[in-house]
Amino acid sequence: MPYRRLPNTDNSRLKALHTALAMGKELPPFKLAYSQKNYQRAQIFIPTFENAISFYRQAYLNQVKNNREYIKALKMARLYISHFIQVMNMGIMRGEMTSKMREHYGLGAYGNRIPPLNTESEIAKWGKKLIEGEEQRIMKGGTPMSNPTIAVVKVRYEKFTEAYQFQKNLQKKTAEAHEKLTSLRPEANKIISDIWNEVEDSFKNLPDALRREKATKYGVVYFYRKNEINNINCPPSAS
Repeated sequence: MPYRRLPNTDNSRLKALHTALAMGKELPPFKLAYSQKNYQRAQIFIPTFENAISFYRQAYLNQVKNNREYIKALKMARLYISHFIQVMNMGIMRGEMTSKMREHYGLGAYGNRIPPLNTESEIAKWGKKLIEGEEQRIMKGGTPMSNPTIAVVKVRYEKFTEAYQFQKNLQKKTAEAHEKLTSLRPEANKIISDIWNEVEDSFKNLPDALRREKATKYGVVYFYRKNEINNINCPPSAS
């Protein structure tokens, strides 16, 4: 026998609520297969649920859309930070600068190697160290680095930090919207379940097929088990 199953997605929950509500608008209360109390619950709840779904989707889309710009800013910051260090290391290797120069940037322990620049925090850390170190070195009379200059590195670094903070804010909004939507799902399930229970109870004295047919008009969803589907598709042969 087919079994009833509650919706398991937000779209299907919304569809079930709208279907039940539509029947409530179409039929007078004395003909409606579920109570006016649950009709009013659905009527009040649907706009709240729709807004929560819409807000979450928009927040998520904003996050995804901005992520492209954020990744671009992150890659450029990593590139310029890496190039600045490479240029310095090549200058040291050519004898144009001394190895002590690395100490201005906190790079003394890395020698000719590039420090890890794999994560956001590492890029933020070394970008800040290079900017502060170069500015202090120049103030002490050092010759500014070029190709790239620290000014160019700083521009890329600041674009990255701004994009990073903006993306974090978008992620926070998405998380808050998702939390709100998640908190509403149990109530949606409860309203749907209560309506469906009342609908099925109203038609309980009807033959099974007719009962399911009438309940389906209220949005009740039935599923056949695998063996039942096989039986429908392959009816027994006549003897």
